[in-house]
Amino acid sequence: MEWWLTLLIIICGLIFLMVIRVPIAFCFLLVDLVGAFVLWGGTGPEQLVLSMAESLNRFAFLPIPLFFIMGTVLFQSGLAPKMIDAADKWLGRLPGRLSLLAVAAGTLIGALSGMSVAATMILGTALVPEMEKRGYKKAMSVGPIVGGGGLDIMIPPSSLAVLLAALAEISVGKMLIATILPGILMAVLYGLYIVVRCRLQPSLAPSYEVQRLSFKEKAIPTVHYILPTSVIIFLVVGLIFLGVATPDEAAASGALGTILFVACYGALNRKVLKSSLTEAFHSSVMILTILVGASAFSQLLAFTGATSGLVKLALGLSLGPIQMLIVLQIVVLILGCFLEPGSLLMIAIPLFMPIVRNLGINDIWFGVLTLLGVESGMLTPPVGLNLYVMRGVAPPGTTMNDIIWASLPFLVLNIIATALLIVFPAIVNWLPGLM
Repeated sequence: MEWWLTLLIIICGLIFLMVIRVPIAFCFLLVDLVGAFVLWGGTGPEQLVLSMAESLNRFAFLPIPLFFIMGTVLFQSGLAPKMIDAADKWLGRLPGRLSLLAVAAGTLIGALSGMSVAATMILGTALVPEMEKRGYKKAMSVGPIVGGGGLDIMIPPSSLAVLLAALAEISVGKMLIATILPGILMAVLYGLYIVVRCRLQPSLAPSYEVQRLSFKEKAIPTVHYILPTSVIIFLVVGLIFLGVATPDEAAASGALGTILFVACYGALNRKVLKSSLTEAFHSSVMILTILVGASAFSQLLAFTGATSGLVKLALGLSLGPIQMLIVLQIVVLILGCFLEPGSLLMIAIPLFMPIVRNLGINDIWFGVLTLLGVESGMLTPPVGLNLYVMRGVAPPGTTMNDIIWASLPFLVLNIIATALLIVFPAIVNWLPGLM
């Protein structure tokens, strides 16, 4: 059978299982199991199980549950809203101040967790009622929260960045460090858009009287709630950058630092610890199950000749590296409309990486661009996760159409950020080059 026909059957099988609502991890496991039996005969399932066991025996996966622990402890303890309140005190009477707060808080939470959906939920819960009370229109309430929550993917520590690096077999540490400047760039683009649009259309975010605070009144909550988080960020990002710790060691120090941080404020008790570890355990099992399926899926593609066939087809198009990079990012953006992030990475990375390496494209650069494409997928219907999370915490009367239209400008800003990263690859490559 021709490789392209085999690939088509495999992809159609995956889509069918997704349509009938089989959990994504089991979609890949079922396809892997059937494929192994058909292609390798009676011993196929046994070989598949051995391959899966071997794929999990990698330290590269260890940061994932530890990053989840950082996020769940922070959210379950209730300290995240207090950090948002502390940041709010510095915004004064800036146009669209609550929208700017959503972006700033999304960036801050992103630097402490790695859980985009949870960040969107807590921002929506904490800020939307106040925005509605102040007369903010959907474009400046819902949109910035969906966009700000998505920043979590691009700000280390990011569990999806670790997942991508593991699937692509590239350096987890360099991948995490490479996302720092692109994440900051996106936050700046979001902030500029909010300020400019609010100046042009003040009715979107009506100004209101803000209590004047002295420097001391601003500084005390900042020192109390935000400054200590810089230690946690250093324990993860700083130790990796300096080469003092490997990504898994840095993740462990970050998780321990977060637990101690919460304990110092008296917010750590048995209930918080139990719910945090339970939630982190559930999320980790889901991600690791996806990784097992992805590893076997890659081997299946290689055995059928689909991987080498796609590489030959791509090289036969006579496209240069940049043109091929753009084509691949367009494919990621389209896939993001229909697949959740884990599924997208599982399908795209095993297919794309051989093409990327054969064309000599920097794999870290490609990884960050793909991660940005995944983040854009969180904002696109019909499967954008952040859209549905926002729908769950939005005030009564908010429709999905309202949320989609409010999020559209931030999707455009993501595309602009992608173009800037393609034109100026140093934004991605500079910090990893210093490691």
